[in-house]
Amino acid sequence: MAQARTLNEQGIEQVLEHTKTRKHAARDRCLILTSHLSGMRVGEIAALTVGHVLAPNGTVRSEIRLTAEQTKGKHARTVFINQRLREEWSAYLQTMRTDDRQRALFPSQKNPREGFGANSLAQHFINLYRGAELDGCSSHSGRRSYATKIAGSGVGLRVLMRLMGHKHPAVTAVYIDASDDMLRRAAELA
Repeated sequence: MAQARTLNEQGIEQVLEHTKTRKHAARDRCLILTSHLSGMRVGEIAALTVGHVLAPNGTVRSEIRLTAEQTKGKHARTVFINQRLREEWSAYLQTMRTDDRQRALFPSQKNPREGFGANSLAQHFINLYRGAELDGCSSHSGRRSYATKIAGSGVGLRVLMRLMGHKHPAVTAVYIDASDDMLRRAAELA
């Protein structure tokens, strides 16, 4: 099976433009950006609750602690949240109920309190990318794009491995795509 397509900023903007046309525009925008700016797996995103993101004092957290049950490898891990995603989450939280900390961060139409399951969220991502006319994209596109962007910034493989929640560098290396920008910079080194 082919690897999920990675997106540059232009591709991300293309799917964000498409989300503006949808009934749940704020949720869908935040879903796409959560994937691309955190590198979380689709199951991890589906498991997020308001309480994961919103601290008791009402601020958006800079770190999300995922339990072993929420991760693919069954190892608890911390996801570090950058400023851009914290701002997106803050804006998104203004559009929904936050009094119930166990409520899903990304509610689905079928089950607003529990939200998407991992499989239905994966299908939702595919539909968003298709609607934006981005072929080859899946729920894994955000995760691969995240890894590629960070690797292209010169961050070491071991740091990236920890950010991705991997135990082995070889697994992380598979996520990194050689983007056109990376190739241009490399060609300039000759």
